[in-house]
This record gives sequence, C-alpha cells and structure tokens, in this order.
Amino acid sequence: MSAEALQVSKAYRHLLKAVKNHVAKEDTKRHFLEYVTEEFRNNCKLSDLSSIRQKIKLARDYTFLLNSVHHHKDLLFSYNIAVDRSGEMKRVLGKSAASVGLQLPEVYQP
Repeated sequence: MSAEALQVSKAYRHLLKAVKNHVAKEDTKRHFLEYVTEEFRNNCKLSDLSSIRQKIKLARDYTFLLNSVHHHKDLLFSYNIAVDRSGEMKRVLGKSAASVGLQLPEVYQP
C-alpha cells in the first residue's frame, strides 16, 4: 500500500469518527455519513497527486473543525455561559455515583 493510500485511509477514518461522534448521532442525520462515504468513493479513482493531497488536507481540516467546535461547546458548558446546565450536572453526578456502585434516586417532578 502506498503512502498516499495510507494517508487517505487515515483521513477517512478520522473524518468518519468525527462525523459519527459530533454530527450523525441520530438516525435522522445519517445522510452526513453517507455523503462523506460517497465523496471518498467518488474520489478514490483520482490519479492527480496534487488533487489527492488537496482532498486529504480538506478532510483533515474538516475533521479538525468538527472536533474543535465540539470541544468549544463543551468548554462553554463547563464555564456556564448562559446555558442551563441541570441536565449536564445530572449526567455528571450519575456517572460519579455509578463509579462507586451507587445509583441516584429519581426526583419527583409534580
């Protein structure tokens, strides 16, 4: 396998992982994964080396963008920037309790 093919497969794997984690978590947004897969399949027949490198760079940049936007959103949540964090705190407390074998009780909501 050539070095270019290894770079393409690595960029493809990282991009698919980022799209699965940050965009296409729900079944209604599966078309994003399908689009990425279709684009890589359509461009796998390219023979121009500069075009391949350009596409790899574009895939890496988009992967970096997705991961950075997700990380930025997490930072905003952690700094409590005008966001209701009750759901996030409940999830964190539930994880903490589960790590020692406990389970949080259900809170009565009238």
